[in-house]
Amino acid sequence: MYKIINDPIYGFVSIDSELILELVNHPIFLRLTRIKQMGCSSVVYPGAQHTRFSHALGAMHLMKSAIESLVRKGTEISKEEKEAAMIAILLHDVGHGPFSHALEHILLDVHHEELSLFLMHRLNDEMDGRLQMAIDMFTGDYQRKFFHQMVSSQLDMDRLDYLQRDCFFSGVVEGSVGASRIIRMLDVHDDDIVVLEKGIYSIDRFLNARRMMYWQVYLHRTGLAAELMLQSVIRRAKYLLAKGIDLVCDPNLKFFLTQSITKADFENDSSIVEHYLQLDDYNIWTALKSWQFGDDPVLRLLIDGLLNRKLFNVDMSIEEIDEEKLKSVQEKLLSKGFEKEDLSFLCLKGSVSNAAYTSDRENIKVKMKGGAIIDISDASDLPNIEALTKIVTKYYLCQPKVVS
Repeated sequence: MYKIINDPIYGFVSIDSELILELVNHPIFLRLTRIKQMGCSSVVYPGAQHTRFSHALGAMHLMKSAIESLVRKGTEISKEEKEAAMIAILLHDVGHGPFSHALEHILLDVHHEELSLFLMHRLNDEMDGRLQMAIDMFTGDYQRKFFHQMVSSQLDMDRLDYLQRDCFFSGVVEGSVGASRIIRMLDVHDDDIVVLEKGIYSIDRFLNARRMMYWQVYLHRTGLAAELMLQSVIRRAKYLLAKGIDLVCDPNLKFFLTQSITKADFENDSSIVEHYLQLDDYNIWTALKSWQFGDDPVLRLLIDGLLNRKLFNVDMSIEEIDEEKLKSVQEKLLSKGFEKEDLSFLCLKGSVSNAAYTSDRENIKVKMKGGAIIDISDASDLPNIEALTKIVTKYYLCQPKVVS
């Protein structure tokens, strides 16, 4: 069998594995067609409407290309290993919930990678163990560790696709990366993925693109305002339901709004995953439209802002937010008729960080022409490498415009 899918980034993405096609058409994977890749970023970049589904297919395509490139350089990779690696990256995001990262740890306190692994095991049981090698690659338990590095590292197929894809759909050209050239520059040395020396500048461009995309797109203050407001809506809904105030919404969403679910709960109660698999962006939008005319003034303000683009202001600085400024905002909210217990949902304080490359994690290794293996941060002729390895933290205060 042979299937092709037309992708706006890579052209034709081909699938020649019956097992992979079965996974692509599975309801658990198809759920990703209803989850936006970039959460709330479309309030800034209207084209950023693509889904986790298209990202997963793109990452799988890059994995296939990378493996074929490694084989041409002499790395022995079996047909079964190639299929498993493609499955591992295809399913790496299958555990994401509504609005991707925007609501992670808000609806339930379980990381999406843990949920992805949980769902991989569920699919593996359903498919008579045919996904076990892919699971081992995903977790790093497979004996050839370079496969895991291509799934999850600082230079993996996930990052190569999402930077390229998010750049394309947002229209932010600074995020463009030369993924095809980087893939051609990859090799395996002592079971580690390395970059050939002639690919150093492509990696420099990749790291710069990652830094630019975080500040210009993922952490853009307007997108951040929408994300914080959406989080406040969910926190407020949980608060009201805990007080016995009913909110009309989908029963699967209400299940997570009224209970504190942990990873252990997923493992011990098989019914919980059935509720989770019914959640996507549409559950949230339907709830917001249902609650926008309710009795709670905090929900009305937040939801009106999200639906009608009346977004909160965000003050962002490299300095921590001044307590006097915070107190002033809170006093203005109280003067508008809000209660003291409402402040934590309307006056939102925190921080965001951006590190394009952290050398204390599993690092990007460069294979020099003489055979030496060095860290990319030691490539002395890269002028921006010091800035790229620096963790930058910014502090924000997000509040309604009525008190600005």
